[in-house]
Amino acid sequence: MNATAVSGGVLPQMMQPISNLETFTNNNSSLVCSRNGVRAPSFKASHDGKQIYCQSNEASATQSCGSTAQKSNVLGGLSLKSHRQTVGKTFCSAGEYAYSGGAINYQSRTAEEKVGVLLLNLGGPETLHDVQPFLYNLFADPDIIRLPRLFKFLQRPLAQLISILRAPKSKEGYAAIGGGSPLRKITDEQANALKMALEVKKVPANVYVAMRYWHPFTEEAVHRIKTDGITRLVVLPLYPQFSISTTGSSIRVLQSMFRNDAHLSSLPVAVIESWYQRDGYVRSMADLIEKELANFSEPEEVMIFFSAHGVPVSYIEDAGDPYKDQMEECILLIMQELKARGTKNNHTLAYQSRVGPVQWLKPYTDEVLVELGQKGVRSLLAVPVSFVSEHIETLEEIDMEYKHLALESGISNWGRVPALNCTPSFINDLADAVIEALPSAMAMSTSDTASEDELYDDPMRYVIRLFFGSILAFLLLLSPKAILAFRNNIL
Repeated sequence: MNATAVSGGVLPQMMQPISNLETFTNNNSSLVCSRNGVRAPSFKASHDGKQIYCQSNEASATQSCGSTAQKSNVLGGLSLKSHRQTVGKTFCSAGEYAYSGGAINYQSRTAEEKVGVLLLNLGGPETLHDVQPFLYNLFADPDIIRLPRLFKFLQRPLAQLISILRAPKSKEGYAAIGGGSPLRKITDEQANALKMALEVKKVPANVYVAMRYWHPFTEEAVHRIKTDGITRLVVLPLYPQFSISTTGSSIRVLQSMFRNDAHLSSLPVAVIESWYQRDGYVRSMADLIEKELANFSEPEEVMIFFSAHGVPVSYIEDAGDPYKDQMEECILLIMQELKARGTKNNHTLAYQSRVGPVQWLKPYTDEVLVELGQKGVRSLLAVPVSFVSEHIETLEEIDMEYKHLALESGISNWGRVPALNCTPSFINDLADAVIEALPSAMAMSTSDTASEDELYDDPMRYVIRLFFGSILAFLLLLSPKAILAFRNNIL
């Protein structure tokens, strides 16, 4: 395993297969076309002269009737339901978000409507001192390491042990890219750019950043939302494709907070659960690929190599995570756009950052790079398709580890497409997605099941379980087999 894969926010289930995992319903009902039978819309917005109506709790918002590629999967409220279907460098520039379309006017129920947008991201340690506590937060997430119910009390002791053991190796990766993750800086820049783009489109909004495992934590962002008096909120995960381990985990935190707060539970919220199929995103990715291909002496000979973050196969097969299907569709849409422009290069998709002893989505990036070199591929363009911001998996894992492996394998011409960061066309499309989602905002459902955190509501019960759990975890780690497993699969 590489030194930095753990920072991607996904680890395998270590004790048992995932089962009966709750996540979002991913349906394809239409939000916009009046011919679909929407008779009494609760909210209305206009976009380039087109009316957008919404009455449903779950919808796929589109910019215009009949459009499939411009669709975002949007949920009204924060209800989770069973789902079984398939540091330092400035990366963004400001002041480039001109909008060529007509004015967009969001017509709210009241003149006092105050719109907020909450960007969700992974987070990352900003200094080497932050690495171990960041890793603890990561491993303590029950959507990352899923334990049987009987052993739930081991979650935090196990997270503490793994984070302490793993920190030295992870620090090497962060040291190689400057001593910390640039993710917060870039996400803040994206938030500012999105705010500007929304203002150009006549939809003033406050934009907040909520990181899952490091500052600013979700709790910090939600506190600001309450303080600012936001009356309508759009939740926008900065993950193009939905996975239970990324978007799903972040939404669960929000759901728990909103359920336990009288004000928040009545706040209208819309969640954009995935947006990989939007025209603006697809075109922006194609633009970046075309630009990098032009740097090769023979662009037509270059293999386009999409490298996506992997997830354990059990997430897909047992929990119904739609990530794999969405990723494959995403690649198809990008390649269709490139072919329509006359770019007909061969391409392939592989998955990076696998961790632990369980099976992850295949093919694996490192193995495919070796195979391509053996097959005579000499020019390769790596495309990090899971990520919209530069961070350790692009700057260290791809730019250093995978590049070195590719060159060793006989691939002599290497290139890498940068992350979207604050690409103006990308930011503009995110702004459109926010505007289209606004009408579907609804208060969260109060009938959802209790959260995992309720296990720790009784302080005495928690202390007892933590004490005995720490002892048990320590004894387990003393066994030679356990130590070997940690060295081979976790560390």
